[in-house]
Amino acid sequence: MVKKDEVLNILESVTDPEIPVLTISDMGIVRDVKVGEGEEVEVVITPTYTGCPAMHTIEVNIRAALQEQGYEKVKVTTVLSPAWTTDWLSEDGKRKLKAYGIAPPVGSADKNSLLGEESKIECPQCGSDNTKMVSQFGSTACKALFQCRECLEPFDYFKCH
Repeated sequence: MVKKDEVLNILESVTDPEIPVLTISDMGIVRDVKVGEGEEVEVVITPTYTGCPAMHTIEVNIRAALQEQGYEKVKVTTVLSPAWTTDWLSEDGKRKLKAYGIAPPVGSADKNSLLGEESKIECPQCGSDNTKMVSQFGSTACKALFQCRECLEPFDYFKCH
């Protein structure tokens, strides 16, 4: 008999291919696990961005992790509504981001750039908030590129949305 808690525990081992220190559970993209008749398992996920290139890899990794543990009938369903938000990131996930050198999201969606105001984002290297945005677009669509004015290190910021 398939147990939802067991499936959720297995999913804790599936990492984000773009940010390997985060699990898909840390990211909050696992929306539900459904246990069907027999040994069927359905994992419902929401992408961080519509069209996120990592989602196919995440689906493959979910199937592989569950099949390695004996779950043969695995279905992964992607839902777009409600849209993913950085509010779904776990506190542990935010700590992992910072330790990895990526500033975690602060507040809500960044509208400051539209108003010509600078965001105060703490440098994950030295902790200073004397930072500047270099580009709204970082190494992936979900990140912006910042630089610390104190230690001069560049760093990614996980954008709010």
